[in-house]
Amino acid sequence: MLLLKKLKFDSNNLIPAIIQDYQTGEVLMLGYMSPEALKTTIEKGKVCFYSRARKKLWVKGETSGHVQIVKEIRYDCDGDTLLITVEQKGGACHLGYKSCFFTKYESRKGSIIDKEKVFNPNDVYRKENNPGG
Repeated sequence: MLLLKKLKFDSNNLIPAIIQDYQTGEVLMLGYMSPEALKTTIEKGKVCFYSRARKKLWVKGETSGHVQIVKEIRYDCDGDTLLITVEQKGGACHLGYKSCFFTKYESRKGSIIDKEKVFNPNDVYRKENNPGG
């Protein structure tokens, strides 16, 4: 695959992938892709990551149904980061939010959750499948 030759994977053979909503531009999450995960993403048209914790591939939404439909794949000038715009079905965050970036830090107030949940993770994940706990 020609794209793989243009990219720089790290010493673990991974590349960071920023996932962004194609309509709003909101950053939904950051994940890591191996060459195999990127190939799967391109072939299926759904985002696939390499789980560093589980040491295996996982298609985003395989448990929750909250898949990410690929709209566009870009890479930066150094070839060491991907930017993938997606149509997000449901929430991207396993804690129930559309974006994993639902906490804002303010110097006077500290950390503030300033987003609303879009689903209840207890309704979607069994305890043993919940990546966050």
